[in-house]
Amino acid sequence: MAAPVNVAPRYSLADPYQRDPYLNFKFIVSWDDGAGGDFTPVAGVSKVGALTRTTEVVGWREGASPQSTRQIPGQTSYGELTLERGLIIDVAFENWANKVWFYENTGALGEEVSLVDFRKTLKVDLCNQAGQIVKVYYAFNCWPSAYTALPDLDSNSNDVALESMTIQNEGWQRDDSYAKIDEPSIDHPTSADS
Repeated sequence: MAAPVNVAPRYSLADPYQRDPYLNFKFIVSWDDGAGGDFTPVAGVSKVGALTRTTEVVGWREGASPQSTRQIPGQTSYGELTLERGLIIDVAFENWANKVWFYENTGALGEEVSLVDFRKTLKVDLCNQAGQIVKVYYAFNCWPSAYTALPDLDSNSNDVALESMTIQNEGWQRDDSYAKIDEPSIDHPTSADS
C-alpha cells in the first residue's frame, strides 16, 4: 500500500477561509483635488496599469576583494501608471492634463502650467466579487505626462472610443487597515463568520 500523499491546502496560511485569489476586474479609482482634500471617484475607468517599482543594482568592489563584485541596492524609481476609460461627457481627464500644459495659455507667458495643484494623490480600491474593498493602494505626487483625448477613429470598427492618460508618481503604498474583512456567504450575506 502506498504512503498517503501530503497535499497542500487550497487556502492561504494567513487566512484559512480565503480559497481563491482576487480577480482584477472589480476596482474603483479615486483622486484628491490636488490640495489634499477628499477623494472623488473617477467616472468610467475601465483599466489601470500595474503599480511597479524598480531598484537599481549597483556593483561595488573593494581593491582587495576577489574578482567578483558585490550587488547593493541603489536608487528606487516608480513606474508610470496608465488610466483608460471610455470617452464620455465628463472632462476630468482633460482638465487634469490641462494643468500640466494648456495650449490656450501659451500666449500668456508664465501661465502655461498650474504649479499650485497639478499633482494629485491617486487611490485604487481592489474589490472582491461581492464588491467589498479588500486592498487599497495610494500613489503619491501623481501628474499626467501623456494624454490621449481622442483615439483613432474608424468607420469600419465597432470599438469603444477610449481616452487614456499616462501618470507619473513618486511612490505608492498599501493601506494596512484593509488587512482582513468578513466576506459574505450565501446563507449569511452580512457576515462570513456566521
